[in-house]
Amino acid sequence: MKRKLIALATDRTAALNAAQAALEAGNQTEYQSQMEKVANMNAEIECIQNLIAEQERQVLTAQPSAAEVRDMAAERGTQLMNGNVVAISSTEILRSLRNQVTIGATLVQPTGADGEIHGDAGAVSSILDMVQVEDLTGLGSYEVPYLISEQAAQPGDIVTNSGTARTASDPTFGISQIAPYEVTVTSYIDRNIAKLSPARYYEKVQQLALQAMRRKVANLIVNGDAETNHIFKGIKNATNKAGAAIIANKTYGTAIDVNTLDEIYFAYGADTELGGQAVLQLTKADLKAIGQIRGTNEKKRLFEIRPTGNGNTGVISDGGVQIPYVLVTDLAAGDMLYGNPLHFLLGLFGNFEVRVDESVKAVERMHTILGDVAVGGNVIVDRGFVYAKKGS
Repeated sequence: MKRKLIALATDRTAALNAAQAALEAGNQTEYQSQMEKVANMNAEIECIQNLIAEQERQVLTAQPSAAEVRDMAAERGTQLMNGNVVAISSTEILRSLRNQVTIGATLVQPTGADGEIHGDAGAVSSILDMVQVEDLTGLGSYEVPYLISEQAAQPGDIVTNSGTARTASDPTFGISQIAPYEVTVTSYIDRNIAKLSPARYYEKVQQLALQAMRRKVANLIVNGDAETNHIFKGIKNATNKAGAAIIANKTYGTAIDVNTLDEIYFAYGADTELGGQAVLQLTKADLKAIGQIRGTNEKKRLFEIRPTGNGNTGVISDGGVQIPYVLVTDLAAGDMLYGNPLHFLLGLFGNFEVRVDESVKAVERMHTILGDVAVGGNVIVDRGFVYAKKGS
């Protein structure tokens, strides 16, 4: 069904291009014919999208029983101990990304030696759990058409315009392309972990591998990849298939001050609306800078910061305006992103394969966890985010 969806999206784009060419050539008959095709394909695409969404919802909500989880983990743990590759399906990854849980969360406790690796490497940015996630297994790429500008109605005097051709105004569209990009995972774990039961062994291996993947993908969502021609388009560098920017840009003052949030808040959305469901993405240092702003009474903070959940998210109260935020990494000092996270689509292009190598760090008595997965991403709504930068 997803391959059919891709084919329909490609055909729709071709029909839109043909409609535009016909309109420019003054061929109204051909224009109407092509637009009728577009309308029919839109209806078919919507039906398929609804079907796929319901199928995925059924799969994701059908959690395996505790016994099934234990048996599967024990089997996979034995495979890892024997040096084999274990494939974590895209469905399991989706469950992990959306529910922030791992398969091994309910497994039996270890017996004997303590094989735990103690210490917290730090929370993963919750932006990963806010964006759209789609299983694109089997596809070479994924294209999402989006609206750039709507048709504009033309007013005029009836008497004056009588018998004359009216000014044409047509919508314009763009294509957001999502292509697979390799993300590899390398983690190290003490060899004593092998003293655990196979189920517990697999739990720890999977936990470390998924944590590393989550951290890297969360960073890619914000910053994109480091390629000259970006493959994984982050929010900062999101462009459509034609190379045009999808996001809006905003430059504010030379430092974060009392007006910064206002400038970012009102830069988002159309001229006749305040964009809804938006979240401010910023670094911990810039959140601190906002919290330190004082008014004429130097003891009173102008902005109230109320963390929620694991402290990675929260709300900034600016008078009557409540601005949700999420902490991210690797943004330049003063740079922030503001928009609805659902305007970004993360695609999973296959299973996540994990194996354990005992030779790489043998001298250190460490096992190496190696993982590979293909993911892609891009913004899918025109001006779906504002990229705010500090002025020089």
